[in-house]
Amino acid sequence: MYVGTLSFDLLLGDVHSLKEKRSVVRPIVAELQRKFSVSAAEVGDQDLHRRARLGVALVSGDPGFVSDVLDRCERLVAARPEVELLSVRRRLHTDED
Repeated sequence: MYVGTLSFDLLLGDVHSLKEKRSVVRPIVAELQRKFSVSAAEVGDQDLHRRARLGVALVSGDPGFVSDVLDRCERLVAARPEVELLSVRRRLHTDED
């Protein structure tokens, strides 16, 4: 069993309130979930209106599949014009860890 995770640190563009932040972050999380069948959520910086930390997780028996899906998730977030991708942390866990 392989568990892949991504942690995105994002800088949001023209956002001036937490309500505006939700209107930017929610569609990204929903698209990740819909397109790639991953678990995704805002996992940090909830009190900062121009920053967001998103987490993505995926479980599979094939490490190549996990890597491919995480690559596609990263490309999707990086391509969003309303956010700047500051950093991405990727981890691959096995059941032997």
